[in-house]
Amino acid sequence: MKALAEIQVIPLGVGVSVRGPVRRAHELIVESGLTYESHAYGTNVEGDLDEILALVRRIHETLHAEGVPRLSTAIKLGTRTDKEPTLAAKRL
Repeated sequence: MKALAEIQVIPLGVGVSVRGPVRRAHELIVESGLTYESHAYGTNVEGDLDEILALVRRIHETLHAEGVPRLSTAIKLGTRTDKEPTLAAKRL
């Protein structure tokens, strides 16, 4: 099933700047091969629902393994049965 998601990863317990862990999460999104669009407070992703959920898991596992003690991730997830959702169709 194809889906659209907005993913916002918030690293906690890493000090004042979260730039490094957020950059790493973005690298993992790029490496996933999914279609994405970054914005100021997150990233929109288009792809298979299972691949999107696996990506979120990979981000958590990787950042924890690299020393981030706590992550709070907000996900908005949308699916449709009447047509295939795309990021391009969401642009104004």
